[in-house]
Amino acid sequence: MIEILHIVYKPDSLPSKPSDHYTRVPLEAAVLVANYGIEGDKKGGHPERQINIMTHEVLQTLGSEGFNIQPGQMGEQIVISGFDLNTLTVGERIQLGDEACVEVTSYRTGCDRFEALQGKPRNDAKNRLGVMAKVVTGGAIKIGDTVKILQNV
Repeated sequence: MIEILHIVYKPDSLPSKPSDHYTRVPLEAAVLVANYGIEGDKKGGHPERQINIMTHEVLQTLGSEGFNIQPGQMGEQIVISGFDLNTLTVGERIQLGDEACVEVTSYRTGCDRFEALQGKPRNDAKNRLGVMAKVVTGGAIKIGDTVKILQNV
């Protein structure tokens, strides 16, 4: 079974870019808003990069390699378990919970900030940073919700 294990977001009320970590707050539940991302997330609204999804299994491997994998510290917003995101292609859709649906827009590659915060080159995590997605159908999600991979559109 594929399920949601973690949800984090970046609220407007917290500092934007502290020098030593990603600003992320864990949530038990959230609302995904179509064409935006997580409701209340300062990072929302980008046309193609609204949600970053990673897998628990990959995070555990990265943690064993010395990466900081505390919730949100890899830059992720949603962590799922039980599925290899690298098998998805751009355009495929993922249903989160009963209603919300996201569409894969790209694979995440990391950035200079990622390298600075992790103290490691982004290439050390190449092809393992999950996918970026846009929200096509909004809805409530929560930890423990089932995740379904839908047919490519």
